[in-house]
Parts: sequence; structure tokens; C-alpha cells
Amino acid sequence: MRRVLHIDMDAFFAAVEEKRHPALRGKPLVIGGSGDPTKRGVVSTASYEARKFGIHSAMPLRTAYKLCPDAVFLPVDYEEYSRMSEQIKGILGEFTSEMEDVGIDEAFLDISNIEKTPEEIASAIKKRINDETGLTCSIGIAPNKLLAKIASDMQKPEGLTIIKEEDIATRIWPLLVRKLWGVGPKTEEYLKSVGVRTIGELAAMPLDKLVEEFGKSYGHYLYTASRGIDDSLLITHWEPKSSSRETTFQTDIDYWQVLAKTTAELTKDVVDDIRRRGYKGKTVTVKVRFSDFKTLTRAKTLQGVSDSLEEIRRAAFDCLKRFELKKKVRLIGVRLSGLEKKQQQRDRQEC
Repeated sequence: MRRVLHIDMDAFFAAVEEKRHPALRGKPLVIGGSGDPTKRGVVSTASYEARKFGIHSAMPLRTAYKLCPDAVFLPVDYEEYSRMSEQIKGILGEFTSEMEDVGIDEAFLDISNIEKTPEEIASAIKKRINDETGLTCSIGIAPNKLLAKIASDMQKPEGLTIIKEEDIATRIWPLLVRKLWGVGPKTEEYLKSVGVRTIGELAAMPLDKLVEEFGKSYGHYLYTASRGIDDSLLITHWEPKSSSRETTFQTDIDYWQVLAKTTAELTKDVVDDIRRRGYKGKTVTVKVRFSDFKTLTRAKTLQGVSDSLEEIRRAAFDCLKRFELKKKVRLIGVRLSGLEKKQQQRDRQEC
């Protein structure tokens, strides 16, 4: 029988900071942006103490500060979080090679072929991670990825939840429909408007009604997912399709020199990233978000894949010049897509 484990680190960024600075433990802690709640930025992670005040990820830092002025605000340190994440993924890889890395603080493992009980496997993983990093995690185990993902969130922090197929009606269906993987605010709002608040109530909706409202693909997904059905396999290897960088200005700007300088810096970051990973790209896209939040993009496709900073930067500037900059700019971003491994390009040239 298939057994899928989903591991989710508990308030990961905040937990790493508490490990580095033990005096922060027990205090409301908010990680996001530059760590200054008077400036623009959003919450990346909030400690469980901060969440009691209603603070959550993606919330503006300024809003978080209003909810809890006494909270400790710290900047995001991706370098340290990535280092800790690699250490944790290394530990997980010792339990099974069948692992799907789905984020800096979570992963799926197929534990079907491990000759131990789910409880023994989960306990061993938790102990190894805590012994070697000082961090805690929550684990969900179920017959598929969908249910394992839901299960890992049911008893946070430091939780262990095991869901079997016969538990779907009693343990999954009573949950709010937003707990279903893939249901966002707009879908939740519509479902509420037709009297559907729980996963069980969604499971009772006819398939044709869901397809009519949400389209064939998403309608079928909601129909099967609400019944706990998920045949998706673990993706143990994937190739990136693009590389991007963007920045939000602390104050809206309308100076061409600043936009040009920022575009050049972002382009260099993107090129450094693809070179480090051994890729070349073909399509350059520049994104601009204006002060009224209207967002536009302009793109240029190169004649062939490239990792030339000069060529990609020139294309980015060509894109930037195609915007009518009549309003102040809030955010600017650069993306390089159509990525190919350098070896793939050599192979094609030899054919």
C-alpha cells in the first residue's frame, strides 16, 4: 500500500532566528522584507506567538506592526535559511531517495518501501532533525500527496497526523474547504456564496455543476480532491523554466536613471543565477508595477539561447524603453525564460 509523508518545518524562518538568538524565544517574532515595519515589505513567516495577534504570511509589515507593535521584526536571511534547508533535505535523503522538494521548508517522501511503521519513521525523522538542527517539524502521512499535505497542517506545531482512506469522511470532510490544496480565496468565496463551507459539502456537489462553474480541469480536480483522490506521483527531478528577480521600491519613483540602474542590477542577478546552474535563456521579460498597482510586462525573444550579460541586459533595456512611464513605479522585475541546459544546446548543435 502506498504511503506518502509530507514534512513541513514549524515557522521555519522564525525558528531559525530563535535558534541563532535564543533570547527571542517566546516573543512575537515577524520575519519579512528589510525587517523595518515602517517600510514596504510583507511578512514571510511569523512565530506562533505573533500569529496569536492575527499576523500571517503575505501580510504587509505595516499591518503586522499595527496588530502587534511589541513584536520583534527581523529581515529575511535567505542565505542562512537555505543552508539550514539543505541540511534538513540531506537528513531526509538518508531515509529514502524518493523525495520531492517542494519548498525551502517542506518536502514529500514516498515511504512505501520502508519496513517500519509510519509512527516509527516519523519519530526517527523528527528526532534526527531536532538533534542536528534544534528545529521542529510537523508530519502528515497518508495514501497520497493531497491527504498527506492536509494532514501535516492538522496538529501544528510538532504534529504527527496519519490519515487512512477510511478516515476521509470523519477527519477530512469536516475541515473548511480552504484547507483543500489548490483552493484559494476566490474559490472559497464562491463556494461560501452557494452554501459550501466544508470539504464534505464540496464533495456532495455534482460534477457537472463544478465543471460548469470552474471549467473542466479545475472542476474535475475539486470533485476528486474533495473525495481524497490523488494519483499524482512524486516529482524527484525537475528542470526550471525561468529565472527572475524583482524589487519593490520603498517609495514610488519616476526617475529613469533609478529604473535603468535597478534593471541592470536585477539582470545581473538573473544571469549570475542561470550561469551558476548551467543554463542559458531565450526570452527576456521586464515587469513594471505602477503606483496604482497596475502591472504591465514587455518581452523580447533573443535569436538563440544565451547567458551573455551584455546581450540579455540590452534586451531588458529594450523592454524597459517600451513602457510609457507617465506614472510612478512601485515595483520592477526581470525574468529570463525558455531555459536550456548548456549540454542540451551542445547536443542539438551536434545533431
